Amino acid sequence: MSKPINGEVRRRGIYVLPSLFTTMGLFAGFYALIAAIQGRYELAAWAIIVAAIFDMLDGRVARLLHAETSFGAEYDSLSDMLSFGIAPAVLVYLWALTPLHKPGWLAAFLIAACAALRLARFNTQVGKMDKRYFQGLPTPATALLIATAVLFHEDGGLQPISWLWFGISVLLAWLMVSRVRFVSGKEIDLKQRRPFVVLLAFLAVIFFVMINPYKVLFMLLLAYVLHGVMLSLWQKRRAFQMRARLRQRRHGRQAQEAMQPAAPQEPAQPEPSQESEQAQPHEPESPGH
Repeated sequence: MSKPINGEVRRRGIYVLPSLFTTMGLFAGFYALIAAIQGRYELAAWAIIVAAIFDMLDGRVARLLHAETSFGAEYDSLSDMLSFGIAPAVLVYLWALTPLHKPGWLAAFLIAACAALRLARFNTQVGKMDKRYFQGLPTPATALLIATAVLFHEDGGLQPISWLWFGISVLLAWLMVSRVRFVSGKEIDLKQRRPFVVLLAFLAVIFFVMINPYKVLFMLLLAYVLHGVMLSLWQKRRAFQMRARLRQRRHGRQAQEAMQPAAPQEPAQPEPSQESEQAQPHEPESPGH
């Protein structure tokens, strides 16, 4: 029997359905790791994509069923570390960075380490940040960019350039722990009524993805990564312009105050001295007192 805590009986157990989705995502991430070690890079890339789909679904299902718990959040974070931290780091190392030897595995380690730091920071900032934006590149986006890049190269018969992917790996690792803002999409509520154009946009995206998933998925993920950098630069430029305008207004106000003539001051009247007060005769006291 559960012990009462604060007058209530503590309920044991977990919500099965969200945890089941998380477990499927964990399985897909582990399978991606095994496939990458075996040299089946295309299969590993698809497994990471499947893990990302399950990662998206477990949170949606938990919120829909009102089954959000601290256990589920911690389990999801540990699953994300394997699926979007370790698996893509091993994949990019074996696929593109092996010829570089030590610099190659150091770049792959940066991806894994920064993914862990990104997840730890996200867990400590839950409920404190603006839900419209992510602070730093999300770990699923990093893993998906690597996975779709593998598919893009496999479809076109291209060979990865080691030093290019060394730079990309370092850049992705930095973006995860940076303060660059990326649109989260969490404010989109699918249960609310939307214009018909929104449905057409979703159908258009699905249509183009189905035509050539190898190229279109990579282009979409690349656009997402670049949009965060461009958004951050635009916001910093806008903030700089606003500060410059405020400084100009303040300087202009000070210049106007300096150009205005000073108001004439009235001459100060001399205060009567104590001797003059003593020299004045006192009025005689009235009789009768």
